Amino acid sequence: MSPHLYHLIAFLVSAIVVLWSTPVVKTLGLKSGHVDHPNERKVHRQPIVRLGGVSIFASTLIALLLVWGLGGFEGLSPAAQAGIWGVAFGSVGFFCIGLADDLFNLSPLSRLAMQVAIAVIVWHLGVQIDFLSIPFEGLVDIGWLSLPITVIWLVGMANAINWIDGLDGLAAGVSGIAAVVMLIVTLFMNQPGAALIAAALAGGALGFLRYNFNPAQIFMGDGGSYFIGFTLAGVGVIGLVKTTAVTAVLLPYLILAVPILDMSAVIISRLSQGKSPFRADKRHLHHRLLDAGISQRLTVLFIYALTFWVGSLALAFSGIPSGYTYAIGATMLLAYASWQVWRNSSKVSG
Repeated sequence: MSPHLYHLIAFLVSAIVVLWSTPVVKTLGLKSGHVDHPNERKVHRQPIVRLGGVSIFASTLIALLLVWGLGGFEGLSPAAQAGIWGVAFGSVGFFCIGLADDLFNLSPLSRLAMQVAIAVIVWHLGVQIDFLSIPFEGLVDIGWLSLPITVIWLVGMANAINWIDGLDGLAAGVSGIAAVVMLIVTLFMNQPGAALIAAALAGGALGFLRYNFNPAQIFMGDGGSYFIGFTLAGVGVIGLVKTTAVTAVLLPYLILAVPILDMSAVIISRLSQGKSPFRADKRHLHHRLLDAGISQRLTVLFIYALTFWVGSLALAFSGIPSGYTYAIGATMLLAYASWQVWRNSSKVSG
């Protein structure tokens, strides 16, 4: 069987499973009463089931287990297999933390403590950031700093995806686009194991949009957002940061620039006003666009375009054939989306 066929199988199986299982999860969520209630900070106006992450998690796991059973992981180096198992362990752990929060409303500090503990274990399992790219210095071996930097990256990305999950389809779409870009780049960088995880995650996230795009029938909840965020971060480490190419080390941060910059801006804004960085508010990019009079759908589509644009830059910088052509096309798409946002905001202000 062609190696790339395994990646197609992982994507399709994950998408099919999430399409089938999400209505089942929605029914169970309604019967059990595990719904997300509206409040002054949230956009939806009626209770919506918040357990959709169960479907995304199950679809990704089933797809990877099927590919493993078909021999899709054979031929990988011991280091690559260790990285895959490390990401798999951490993904399960982060999903369980998020699901527990969806069911029992854990405190922010307890969630953070458990996330850090799992990230430390994952680091010991081989999911490690060993190099940083320093301007004018190139790649620098960071030594003992590997542990705290890896933990910050893994925990930070899980929470970054969780924080942008504020509009119908936003987190799922942004994550799906990022996962597809990671799939392409890791295949180009000859990291087939990491690419398999990216393919399965992309299928689950994009398939979930069938029920999650505006008007959403179900939310992914913390279980879904923590699982997706950690998995994207983990794939970035074992598929790109583990290589010794300067461009590859930088690619995960570029691909995930939208949630990273959004979270960073919110934290800085909260701290500058003497507020806790963990206290929820309406400072995110999607909140600001809504406040400017942009519709929920246009806001989400604009952030999709922004995510696709930074992803196209990653394709160009990675050296993929025609990568700069994709970047030019994505730039034109972003320009059109920006014009639509400006036009709509002008109508409201006028």
